[in-house]
Amino acid sequence: MAMPAPPGAHHPQAARFVTGSIMRHVTVMALTSAIGLVAVFGVDLLNFFYISLLGQKPIAAAVGFAGAVGFFQISICIGLTIGVGATVSAAIGAQRLSDARRIGTISLIAMTAAALVLGIATALAREPLLGLLRAEGDTRALAAHYLAITSPSLPLLAIGMGSAALLRSIGAAKRSMNVTLFAAVAVAFLDPLLIFGLHLGLTGAAISAVLSRVILAGLGLTYVLRQDLLGPPQFRQAATDLRQVGRVAGPAILTNLATPVSSAYATHAMAGFGVAAVAGQAAIDRITPVAFGVIFALTGAVGPIMAQNLGAGRPDRVRETLRAALTFMITAVLIAWVILAATQNLLALAFDSHGIAADLLHLFCTWVAGSLLFYGALFVANAAFNNLGRPGLATLFNWGRATLGTIPFVHYGMRYGAEGVLIGQALGSVVFGLGAVIVAFSVVRHLRAPFRAQTPNATIALPTARGALASLLARPEE
Repeated sequence: MAMPAPPGAHHPQAARFVTGSIMRHVTVMALTSAIGLVAVFGVDLLNFFYISLLGQKPIAAAVGFAGAVGFFQISICIGLTIGVGATVSAAIGAQRLSDARRIGTISLIAMTAAALVLGIATALAREPLLGLLRAEGDTRALAAHYLAITSPSLPLLAIGMGSAALLRSIGAAKRSMNVTLFAAVAVAFLDPLLIFGLHLGLTGAAISAVLSRVILAGLGLTYVLRQDLLGPPQFRQAATDLRQVGRVAGPAILTNLATPVSSAYATHAMAGFGVAAVAGQAAIDRITPVAFGVIFALTGAVGPIMAQNLGAGRPDRVRETLRAALTFMITAVLIAWVILAATQNLLALAFDSHGIAADLLHLFCTWVAGSLLFYGALFVANAAFNNLGRPGLATLFNWGRATLGTIPFVHYGMRYGAEGVLIGQALGSVVFGLGAVIVAFSVVRHLRAPFRAQTPNATIALPTARGALASLLARPEE
């Protein structure tokens, strides 16, 4: 039995993505999701910008090292939201709204618990983790201090991101965007107050990040309750529901962890060229998700569109979604690349970049940013794999890029200095991005309507690789 909705609550709408223009759905979901995701990464960018105004490279490098560790935390949370979004969207697409509420509730509880464990573990193990990244001396001590403050607040981030995923699953794009947008706006005011007004420096930046997560969680929960997306926990079915979510979330987490592993290896390599090189890499790592937020958001934004049409038995619209997402991604990357190239001098000035740090920033804005076309192709392919029952393929391609597509290229690039590290990190994405999108088109080309459980109370079964193969052999194409 569903929890009574609070006054003014809106009931989840039935599968809005199974009708209407696919390109319009992709555009609206991608742009609103990108604004929300950019807001999350914008918090880090603002922190780094204000810290850079202090004019101390060890502090800027400390934020870079702490960000590399925090990237792992955020990637795990994103992987969990992909599983929640895919499962809940498929249930909504099949008109099983009570199942969607039940799965959403237990998933949010599980995400919070997992984030609590991860946050505490990170805080306790921060010193050895920073040691693996080759952080040393004052820079290492400052990074450890930052992580000690921010890591225990990870459950708040998980609640906010999980709530945004639930809102996207019903197409509430604007509310999903607002969850993260308002948190970033708060940081824009809190950072200068705490860092400069109260003279707290790096400590102020960490406190500001924690307060933004409080806003993120509070607003997210408010919206999902208003949309009547949660019900009372049904722990008797929790194991079944979480296994269902885990079929997508598990591989999605492994997939997402590949990116911070690749980034951590690059940070480790950059550390060999000094604090200034790490500070330059840190600036690039924070500019990238803000400038290219659309492609980073595509996996979560396009997923509900694919999942709803999969649940509704519309493989033709799933195929159309893949094509529309790629078209949108290419357009967005080219626009962002042009803007970065035109504003690179202003960016170097804003982040007080000199010497090797400035050289790296200019190289990225002029040439390396173009490699995001292939990252984008990989993210679009991941959306298809994660929501069409093939999450293992997303894991395979992402880890392929993070290992075979990163380690040998970066190792060889180190011979040519810090710039070689940056170029090497980008080159591997070309092969794996192209390969992933070719395989994604093969998957959707052979897609059939998914298997649905026939019992009245059964939850939606996302097609596993075995199930998809059985369906392919048993059914003629519609």
